[in-house]
Amino acid sequence: MTRFIPDRFILALLGTVVLASLLPAQGEAAVVTGWASTVALTLLFFLHGARLPLEAVLAGIRRPGLHAMIVLSTFVLFPLLGLGLHAAAPQLLPPDLWAGVLFVCMLSSTVQSSIAFTSVAGGNVPAALCAATLSNVAGVFVTPALVTLFMHRSGATGGLEEVEKVMAQLLLPFVLGSLSRPLIGAWAARNKKLVGLVDRGSILIAVYAAFGAAVVQGIWKLFAPEQLVVLLVIEGALLAVVMLTMMGASRLAGFSREDEIALVFCGSKKSLASGVPMAAVLFGAQAGVMILPLMFFHQMQLMVCAVLAKRYAAKGAEERDAATVNLSAHPKPTV
Repeated sequence: MTRFIPDRFILALLGTVVLASLLPAQGEAAVVTGWASTVALTLLFFLHGARLPLEAVLAGIRRPGLHAMIVLSTFVLFPLLGLGLHAAAPQLLPPDLWAGVLFVCMLSSTVQSSIAFTSVAGGNVPAALCAATLSNVAGVFVTPALVTLFMHRSGATGGLEEVEKVMAQLLLPFVLGSLSRPLIGAWAARNKKLVGLVDRGSILIAVYAAFGAAVVQGIWKLFAPEQLVVLLVIEGALLAVVMLTMMGASRLAGFSREDEIALVFCGSKKSLASGVPMAAVLFGAQAGVMILPLMFFHQMQLMVCAVLAKRYAAKGAEERDAATVNLSAHPKPTV
């Protein structure tokens, strides 16, 4: 049952949402919180740039087919599914929640959990590292472009002006962090716990600021409980379709079991760490509504991937045991 219990970070997020709901920042406090969120997110992307190894990006040249499928799943399949479902049944959710679902579909993949689940399942960890790195680097450019292209008509974003904000507040710190990697990369590697604490703290500050602003605007009066249940069903359907599609595509392409695992876990994830700051920059006062579907999807993907990773690992162990038994029963003849 432990795999169905939210991890500590999700519990911290829920606690932050509760705090923002009960004690939202208002007036001058809201201004200070907004500045604190901006500084924290700038630091977050600076550290992202300092930590992501350039070697992993360059290594992607060795497996172009695998990485191309992961990119297509993350930035093409997911958005097409979300847009198609919205076009087919717009009445299932209020417009604001649909906007949040579409935003989730346009985000990059995760890094840490993709690699962790690929490792647990016995998959191609170097490929997962490379794919997750490429996805996060591409997401800084691709996600704002997709949002501008497909969501500006609903008034969720201001178009190219919002892309400029992303460039200034997220991309520039990311590039500066990458350039400083020779100077601070080793320090970041030695202090993973401290860097991880800064990461999580930055996200919690951003969530508090976004949800506090949304609470002041009456976010909890906007959606009925049954609408949130429908949201969970829709996100679960999206996750299932993408995972099954990646499994089928991997086998049609003749990928190894290890590559299939990397494809399934990297191609089906959406990054909370990138999504929260991206929402804060792209959507401003609407960021709280955008983050709500993302938090639901994040916890759902962790639970589903935990179960799937253990099944992959168990199947791999069974195949190795069967191969060992077969080899013992039919030893190679000696010359």
